[in-house]
Amino acid sequence: MKYRRLTKEQLEEMHEEFINFLAAQSIDKKEWDDIKNTQPHVAEQEIDVFSDLVWEGVLNKAEYLEHISAQSMNLFHTGEKEMSLISIIIGNKEIDITTTEGYKWLQDNLLDESVKLFTATKAYGEFPNEDKFKIIESGAVITKGQLYQYFENLVELGN
Repeated sequence: MKYRRLTKEQLEEMHEEFINFLAAQSIDKKEWDDIKNTQPHVAEQEIDVFSDLVWEGVLNKAEYLEHISAQSMNLFHTGEKEMSLISIIIGNKEIDITTTEGYKWLQDNLLDESVKLFTATKAYGEFPNEDKFKIIESGAVITKGQLYQYFENLVELGN
């Protein structure tokens, strides 16, 4: 398995897609029920293959990732050949940027000495989607990139 198996909830949400996946392999409901009962390891393999296909599709479309914690914000833009990062670290432990008040403080105090802003780019390894997946597994979420673009504009203005 290349990524990880979809959760039970994710599989339930993708019920129709899974049926189509099985149908593409000429597996109908009766045969699927038989496989689950008599060859559970084969059923598990089918779910794993389906999960990898779903992840591959999601990762191919993922353009922005965000990982935000109380004192840091890591914003990623996943380009074709490399990934760009804008990282903001808050040195003041009293501020929690996951709250509305904390985020407002950050917006109002970007030039405060406790705020450190870094940018970086990194070329992908052999498999770009695996690099993206590792970031998601560490807690990042896929977004439309509004925060990345907001801070990218600030960084550009500062140069």
